[in-house]
Amino acid sequence: MRRSTALSLAGIGLAGVGAYLARHKLAARALGLPPPAYAVAVERDIPVPMADGVVLYADRYLPRATGRFPTILVRTPYGRPSELRALGPFAGFIATLFAGQGYNVVVQGVRGRYRSEGVFEPFVREAADGRTTLDWVATQPWFDGNLGMWGFSYPGYTQWAVARNAPPYLKALTPAVITARFSRAIYPYGAFAFESSLRWVSLLQATHRPGGDLDLASALFLLSPRREAALAAAMAAYPMGEADRAVTGASVGFYQRWLDDPDPEGSYWRQVDQHRNLGEINVPVHLVAGWYDLFLREQLADYATLLAAGRTPYLTVLPRHHNHPALATDAVREGLWWFDVQLKGRRERLRRRPVRLALMGSREWHEMDYWPPPAAMTRYYLHAEGVLSTHPPAASSAPDRYCYDPRDPTPSIGGPVLGPRGGPRDQRPIEGRSDLICYTTPPLHAEVDVIGYVRLELYARPSRPWTDVVARVCDVYPDGRSINVCEGLCRITPGVGALQSDGSLRLEFDLGATAQRFRRGHRIRVHVCSAAHPRWGANPGDGRRFRDAGAVPGPVVEQTIYHDVDHPSALVLPIVSATTRRAMEGNGEA
Repeated sequence: MRRSTALSLAGIGLAGVGAYLARHKLAARALGLPPPAYAVAVERDIPVPMADGVVLYADRYLPRATGRFPTILVRTPYGRPSELRALGPFAGFIATLFAGQGYNVVVQGVRGRYRSEGVFEPFVREAADGRTTLDWVATQPWFDGNLGMWGFSYPGYTQWAVARNAPPYLKALTPAVITARFSRAIYPYGAFAFESSLRWVSLLQATHRPGGDLDLASALFLLSPRREAALAAAMAAYPMGEADRAVTGASVGFYQRWLDDPDPEGSYWRQVDQHRNLGEINVPVHLVAGWYDLFLREQLADYATLLAAGRTPYLTVLPRHHNHPALATDAVREGLWWFDVQLKGRRERLRRRPVRLALMGSREWHEMDYWPPPAAMTRYYLHAEGVLSTHPPAASSAPDRYCYDPRDPTPSIGGPVLGPRGGPRDQRPIEGRSDLICYTTPPLHAEVDVIGYVRLELYARPSRPWTDVVARVCDVYPDGRSINVCEGLCRITPGVGALQSDGSLRLEFDLGATAQRFRRGHRIRVHVCSAAHPRWGANPGDGRRFRDAGAVPGPVVEQTIYHDVDHPSALVLPIVSATTRRAMEGNGEA
């Protein structure tokens, strides 16, 4: 069934056009967007048949004007505006922002979500259904031959799913805060992204309404303390393999499959991951990332793969985490100029340099030809008594030790995680724990700009062959606040690390990427511990499977951290000089 409201102006009558445009001009100005050029009409519940007869449904937002316009396609499991009831105005507002600039905006529900027919299995059907949808768009009388795709998180993945050998009329992609190599984000550093995975399971199950709309009770549950309490209890007290049932009341198939199939090269993940195809993609791509996003590491790898294949991907990195409230409008802003260039031929809107990033700790944005920029890789050595210094150890010193207990793993606070409390957070609540060691510089005499990939070279000796080492860089303010910047993990298993003559291991691992200004008077700090739970599922310490972690308490592991002349453990920071900053041409305020 198709319900058409093409003669309505996004919910108002024809007499309200002037007031509509005035109101949306104010909203656009507040969001830093161009004022709308058109009032917007809506067609709802448009059937789109798939190759196997399943029908998916779409809404179309269109300029209320004569003429032909380019099209933007959004494919989402999170509900079309017409299916979201109380939350519909927000999703509709995003579509309206694009349509008001002169675009047809097609928002389609993916298979098995809300009114779209079929069974939802994350990622698996998006290539076939997405390609069928592209073909459908191409047959519509309003299609002008120019198509782009937009969306962040899962709607960003649906773009990668159709990008290989795409039809020539697909001319622009804007995958925001998502990666083509999804398995690497589920198993970062060989660990399991426990909190993000479980939160996503909870979100999908709470909004699972086959054939119907989002009801008010479900919408309220997503924001309720009751949901947060259930998640916290499951992550604290249940094995990973039972946590989905504890949160949702049922075993969730795809979550269980993730736990049972951790090999990114296995058959399941090879059909999900799209990064092996990036070299065959010819559609212009604008990657929109966030410095605290859980997909940042892999999204930068997507950028590097496209660059190595001879493409010219554009990259924008925002000072955001995945659930930041401003992310949606940021993604609209970044998508809009990209579509204007690629779909309307407005080349004057194209950035002079392909890479633009926010320098956190400042109000500056910087542009450059490629990522990462030239930088001086500078070692900050770990010393006794928690000192971090550019001076290497000059003599022997006693190592530091702590004990990691899987029954009480070091918790994570903020950082790149799915959820409302991600991003930069004060780390002082965990810095007094006995299972975490801090190494800190004296107050800085001048600002230090760290832009690029951070890594840790660490000499350690765990008492057991299975454990983790977690390291986290923090910006310590003069008032004592210790704000996380970036972090990483090394999963130690037999054979990992370079064995030294005294039995210690030399470990080298990355702590992610950042662009951070440490201001004068601030201090640089690095944490060393063995867990960041529940962001990464705590290591049980005995090599058992992901799903069984937590079922039986694992052994306590004693970790020894060396920092002497023979074991020069060091944090390695990519420091960009003022000369290089000027060459990158900072141009504006964040």
